[in-house]
Amino acid sequence: MTFPYDQARLQALFSEVDSRIDDLGKVATAASQVQRRSRGLSEQDLAAIERFAKSPGAPKELKDLQRRVDAGEMSWADVAAGRAVNDPGVQQALAVGVPDLQRAYRAIEEGQDIDDIIESGNPTPQPPPRPRRDDDEEDDGPSHFRKDAW
Repeated sequence: MTFPYDQARLQALFSEVDSRIDDLGKVATAASQVQRRSRGLSEQDLAAIERFAKSPGAPKELKDLQRRVDAGEMSWADVAAGRAVNDPGVQQALAVGVPDLQRAYRAIEEGQDIDDIIESGNPTPQPPPRPRRDDDEEDDGPSHFRKDAW
């Protein structure tokens, strides 16, 4: 019985796969040696968080957390490192920012420039859809088509 494929072509395919696996190994090795750009929040970042938490515009939950930091219960470094993540007060303070993060995520998905989103600090949300009334002048036709409608 003979093999139905051209042996030379089959060997070329095997060689190509082997070559790509070798390349993948090289890329994986190189990637493992790359250092991440961020090493966490700097002292300046933590100071900026604290300034904002003490500012009049800070949410109540963040101000409450700042009072606990001032009292020595924890530090902003503890919060940033995740050591206080299970604390209900920390969770409440962080949850305040979730809607802004969701808006930023939607803005990114819509293709808005990331630098513009960061600079504005408040991505422009899309206006909510206007509720339709029965007497709206625009008529898009029936919302469901049935055989008897034809």
